[in-house]
Amino acid sequence: MIEVLFGYSEAESLKVAKPRKESKKVICLGYLLDIGDIQKEPDSAYRQELIASLCEPDRQRQEAFRKKLAAHQAVETSRLAEYIEAGEPLRIWYSDSAYARCGLYELCARLCGCENPVSVVKLPEYCVKGQTIVSHGSWRNVSAEQFEEFLPRQRELTRNEIRMFASEWRELVEDNSPLRALINGRLTGVPEDFYDFLIWKRLGETPVKEGRLIGDLIGLYRMDVGDYWYAARIEHYIREGRIQVTEEAEQMYQRMIRI
Repeated sequence: MIEVLFGYSEAESLKVAKPRKESKKVICLGYLLDIGDIQKEPDSAYRQELIASLCEPDRQRQEAFRKKLAAHQAVETSRLAEYIEAGEPLRIWYSDSAYARCGLYELCARLCGCENPVSVVKLPEYCVKGQTIVSHGSWRNVSAEQFEEFLPRQRELTRNEIRMFASEWRELVEDNSPLRALINGRLTGVPEDFYDFLIWKRLGETPVKEGRLIGDLIGLYRMDVGDYWYAARIEHYIREGRIQVTEEAEQMYQRMIRI
């Protein structure tokens, strides 16, 4: 069984959860396809540079990050192609986070015409554990030892579903909006300022540490977007002069900002 996930941290967690031999069959397609131009290939230089610019704030280290990412993606893409050609069964772990839904749809577009058995495990909106309700949001928030708890949710993905998701992906590629977000349960292309209103709701004239602001945005609103996107939008507004840096710091998330 080949395990496919769409984020690096969750893929590493699943590797930890599995025996050493089986951990080699975990594939990570961490393309962040909810962001940017999707008419270019997922493993294109454009997307590698985009991911590097979002995930590595230190510009002097971005090229090294990009090279490491490119090497990893080349290996994962090659491994996946070999497994598909060999007819290996696939188990896809996804959630309602936009990056994971995009990953699922894009993978289904690749699988059209293939006969590999495909199953999915979808992360539920929440889990009830005794008197506690737990909402993970995405697989990146699930610890290694918890993955096994979700295996009873596994189900077969039918050929009709694969074709349907592939068709939806083609529509998204044709639309090619700057972002994709889940709206009323459907992946939809949206403008790049789609989440910006949340920044303006929390940022005022009193200086706040950037990392604290981003942490509040993620914790309070639980949107399916990572800290890197909020950081990129804040940087955009700093360049425009709409957000001020009142105290610089070596680490971007440590600086103080205000409107």
